[in-house]
Formats: sequence, structure tokens, C-alpha cells
Amino acid sequence: MEIKDLSPQPLWKYFADLNAVPRASKKEERVIAFIEDFGKSLGLDTRKDATGNVVIRKPATPGMENRQTVILQSHLDMVHQKNNDTVFNFDTQGIDMYVDGDWVKARGTTLGADNGIGVAAIMSVLADKTIAHPALEAMFTIDEETGMTGAKQLDPANFSGTILLNLDTEEEDELTIGCAGGLDTNTKGLYQEVPTPARAEGFDITIKGLLGGHSGMDIHKGRGNANKLMNRLLYKAKQLFDIQLASLDGGSLRNAIPRESTATIVVPETDSRLFTAFVQDFAATLKEEYKAIEPGLTLELKPVAPPPVIIDPAYFMQLLQAIYATHNGVFRMSPDIADLVEASSNLARVIARNGVFTTQSLQRSSVASTKEDVAFAVRAAFENIHAEVVQDGEYPGWRPDADSAILRLLLDLYKDHFEHTPKVGACHAGLECGILGAHFKGKLDMISFGPTIRGAHSPDERVQVSSVGRFYNYLLHILREIPAK
Repeated sequence: MEIKDLSPQPLWKYFADLNAVPRASKKEERVIAFIEDFGKSLGLDTRKDATGNVVIRKPATPGMENRQTVILQSHLDMVHQKNNDTVFNFDTQGIDMYVDGDWVKARGTTLGADNGIGVAAIMSVLADKTIAHPALEAMFTIDEETGMTGAKQLDPANFSGTILLNLDTEEEDELTIGCAGGLDTNTKGLYQEVPTPARAEGFDITIKGLLGGHSGMDIHKGRGNANKLMNRLLYKAKQLFDIQLASLDGGSLRNAIPRESTATIVVPETDSRLFTAFVQDFAATLKEEYKAIEPGLTLELKPVAPPPVIIDPAYFMQLLQAIYATHNGVFRMSPDIADLVEASSNLARVIARNGVFTTQSLQRSSVASTKEDVAFAVRAAFENIHAEVVQDGEYPGWRPDADSAILRLLLDLYKDHFEHTPKVGACHAGLECGILGAHFKGKLDMISFGPTIRGAHSPDERVQVSSVGRFYNYLLHILREIPAK
């Protein structure tokens, strides 16, 4: 079955059209033009702001003019990530999708269901002349995945809506009324390179095949972090052998749990055989530890020509200690909401080459004070080796409001529509609602919901077809029941 043949057909058609357009964060020019052309083709008021956000306005259908204006919000960009052995150019190719039973997947890359299904749902509502709805303001933001630039620079004066429906969550039986804020920690250190010792053998060590995933939504699942696992291997090997590091490259995106890491090292010829055996034993240890979580975990050791230079040995040891000391994973669980991660950190990127060492990590928390606490913990680890530490890109969380009028409406409609009660809670992801709520100074009644998506931010990303149909019908039901002004 083709994607465009799935139901609801207009939504899947728009999703396929959207996924034909490259739309990486900070490279959204083509998708911005795509969504502008779409709005104008419908004869709707379509405007782009100075940042690149697009707003499309659709008047209320007859008899609905006295209802509150609703903002429908999703982001245009997607995470571009692929498997190591997948040949794919995100700058020129559209996503290669296929149907697998009740799921839509992509071949070796991220799918873009986050947040493309939300965008496609809004497009379907805007294009449909048969559905009843109040006045609508479709808010398409940019650069959500790498800094929420669009939301941060959005001008609230361009909107009159009093209700915001964010279509960017990933469990169809959940209504989200809160989210975590975030902060980026980027570090940089300079080191000396020295000649590689004589009579040394070179090796490339690669850790790959990890699940990865969203560094907020998946951080509590105990998945392997390739950067931390590689550091663990190197640290232990350093205790046993006189290994030296030439280069290191792990992870990819700041908001994704790193799936792969590669190190080029040298070992004295006399230790080569024992070192090889050590790596094999270490690989077996990791596989045993992670067998229930990371079935695809692979550790490879490949002989290479010894590189001409290595990292200064003293700095190498300091680097290993700093990475080992860097907190990664859950920092604190919420004492107020069951099973909610309050604060976490993800060591997303580690690079050492050509005399420069850098890391990227993202700290999240729904509480400002614990976000600061975990950020300081990461900062301190790298300050100990005199690295430059820059912490920026901060964005606020979204504090839950259990008395929200839109929450009460959606709960009642959900129970009527599906004959059971949905879960209500907050998520550990950085939804744009936190930033938008601050812009509108509490004047927006906000809620977030969406279909079932698995593996966001990884090549395992997939969206459940049946849940998309239920989600869209629920959205139309909500629009028909929006209360009066």
C-alpha cells in the first residue's frame, strides 16, 4: 500500500508531500516556501515573519463566528539522522517511506513524523471546506529541534487566539499539560598533539547499533550512550595498557541519545594481542549488560595504520576523567508527578581531533532550580580540565494547570469519543508551549496531543497508522466543540 492511500487520505497525502521537501533544522527555506505556497493556493491569509515562522488564517465556518479563536501549532523542521550504512543525502532527497502493517517507517533514516504528522493534520484542516470549526490561526514554527528559535522569536502580536492546540506529542492516549525547559552546555578545550610512539599499532574502535532516541522522552529507558560507553572502554583500557588516543568522534545531534562513537587509538606492539582480547571481553560484558535493552549493540576493532600524532598523554587522561565525571541520564525524578523525569542530561556529542576537543550536551528540567543544578554539575566536570564552557539556548518549561478549561473540554470529549479516560500529565521533552506561554503572558489556554510515534530522533522512528486516524478525528471533534468567546 502506498502512503497516500492510507486513511485519512488527505492527511497522509500532505505528509507525503511534506516529506518530499528537505527540512533540516536551520535549513528550512524550502519547507517555509512549501507551506507559504500551500496557504496561498487555498486563498487564505498567509504571512511569514522575520524569523521564518508562517501563520495561515482561516475564518470560522458559518455559525461558528462567536467561538474562541484557536491556534493550531506544529513545527516545520525535523531531525535528520541515518544509520551508518545508509546512503542518503538529506539536503537533496525526500524521505523514503513505506508501510509495514499498522506502521509507517523510513528506510534507514528518521521519518519526520515528529512533527510532520502535526503539520499534515493542520494542512488537512485548512484545506477541508466541509468541516465545522471556529476561526483558526495555523502557527508553523521553525528550528524547534535545535534551539526552538522560531518559538523564541515569535511575535505574539501576530495572533489573536485564546486557545492553543500543540500537535507535537507521541502517545495517542495522553493529554500533555506541561513540559521541561532546557539548556545547552557546549565545551571546548585545546590540547597539544605529540608524535606517535615508535613500535605502536593503530586501531579504530567503533561502538554502534544502539537504539538512540529522543534525549527527553527516552532518557529514562536506560539506553546506552555511545559516548559514555566509549569513554568507559578507553578509561579501563588505559588502566591496563599504555594506549593513546589520536581522535574521537561520537554522537550526532544535541537532542538525540548518541548511537555511535569511533575512536582511533595506538597501542604498543607488545600489548597488541592482549589489547585485542581485552576489547573482545569488554564487548561481551556490554552485550550482557544491555542484552534486554540494546540487542543491536556492536563493538568493532579494526587494525589501521598508526596515525602520525596523538593527543598529549596527560591531557588524554584528563579528558577521560572529565567525561567519566559528566552526568548523563536521569538526574532527578519528579516528586509531584508519578513516573515523570524532572531533570536529566544527555552527553550528545564528543569530538577530539586536530588539537581541539568539544562536547555538546543538553540539560532538561521542568523545575528551573534543578535545571540549573544539573547544568552546573556538567559545567564543573569540564571546568576541572580548564575547558571553555558556554551555556546558552535556555528555554522555559511549561507549568501544568490541572484546572485548565481546554483540558476539561478535551477530557470530556476524549471519554465521549473513545469511551475511556486518557492519561494526563507532563512530558520531559521541550515542547514549544513553554516558550509560547511566556510570550503570551498566561493569556493562552494550551494543551498538547498527537498520535502514537515511536523512536523519534532515530532511524527507528515510526508512526502508527490507526492512531493517526483516531487522532485526526478527535481533532475535528474538538474544533466543533470549542466554546464561545
